[in-house]
Amino acid sequence: MHIIMEDMHIETIDQIQVFLSGAKKVVLRLGTIEEKYRFIDDTVDRLEYGGRKKKEKRVIIRYLKKLTGYKHTQLFRLIDRSLVGNLVRKPYVRKMDYQRIYTSSDIKLLEKTDELHLRLNAHATHEIMRREYVFFHHPEFAKLSGISVSHIDNLRKRPAYTASWINGTKSREVPIGITMKPEPNDAPGSIRVDTVHQRDVYHINAVDEITQWEVVVCVPVIAESALLPALQQLLDQFPFVVFNFHSDRGSEFINRLVAHLLNKLLITQTKSRSRHCNDNALVESKNGSVIRKNMGYWHMNHGIADTTNAFYQTYFTPYLNFHRPCGYVTETLVDHKGRERNIYGHYTTPYEKLKEVSIAQGKQFFKNGQSFEKLDTIAYKVSDNEFAKTMREKQNELFELNISYHTIR
Repeated sequence: MHIIMEDMHIETIDQIQVFLSGAKKVVLRLGTIEEKYRFIDDTVDRLEYGGRKKKEKRVIIRYLKKLTGYKHTQLFRLIDRSLVGNLVRKPYVRKMDYQRIYTSSDIKLLEKTDELHLRLNAHATHEIMRREYVFFHHPEFAKLSGISVSHIDNLRKRPAYTASWINGTKSREVPIGITMKPEPNDAPGSIRVDTVHQRDVYHINAVDEITQWEVVVCVPVIAESALLPALQQLLDQFPFVVFNFHSDRGSEFINRLVAHLLNKLLITQTKSRSRHCNDNALVESKNGSVIRKNMGYWHMNHGIADTTNAFYQTYFTPYLNFHRPCGYVTETLVDHKGRERNIYGHYTTPYEKLKEVSIAQGKQFFKNGQSFEKLDTIAYKVSDNEFAKTMREKQNELFELNISYHTIR
């Protein structure tokens, strides 16, 4: 719809103020740039803008701003042009006869300099090229010696530079694992894995995303001789089939040996995305609330790694899964900014949660040889407090053994 506006009857400042007060909630815009220029030119001449007081000029500017949509700075510029003469739109003529200052030979010279100095920042590179010409009198650096610092980065993006330059510090994608957030599909078997070091020993912590079933193993060193048997032992302790193995991008898990092991077991390996710290947040929180809270921060001698691993398998892992309740999300609230807040309204042990998931989906996820009847004998043999008391006694024996190692040492 095309609206024609006649404002010839508006000749005083009071009439403009009445118009502006009545059109506060109305959006009025002229069409083309030519119409806006013509309107500004006619208004400046009709209202005698040049002879007005500053307060009156401010009202006229508000009026022009309302109908043209221009900002203050642009309006002042257009009004100045209208006071000098007729305000007309300047034709835009693109210059096609430009000539590049820095040729491909200059870019190759920059590339050679970067290769010799391993690509310093633009300021240091600029100083090197200036010294080459001023101090050491190399004429080929005549143009590059006067280049601006910012334009050095522009030349580094040119095809003549990028075609042959190899940046040794540039990150590259490691073809191991899939960079993605794992999708458990409401089924147990998608585990999150991380490593917690305690000076001379390493705790490998693995948590299932749905049931929070947790398995911890201990190794004296992150090496092939210790890591692969430990991972095999870790996977064997899960009562259900593991189909996804997710970790951060650390080299202890992102390597060909681990990839070969997981591929042999038909387990998909995924790794966290860059700048997505929540991809592995579940096991990171367990590192603090379980590993550090129970094992502490003090030095553990590598000589008790096997004893610690036996303690984990016999007492600590059963305690975590059969006798220690965990919180589960029952509701997710989203505020007006789109931020999510989880409500943990359900608390139970991972084993009971595994039962709930199995009943809800009408199927069992156990490996061959595992069943609820077999696990019930472990879960309900003694009470939670009784098993926790036994576990703490064995834990204290482990800590005393660690102290004795330090005393002997």
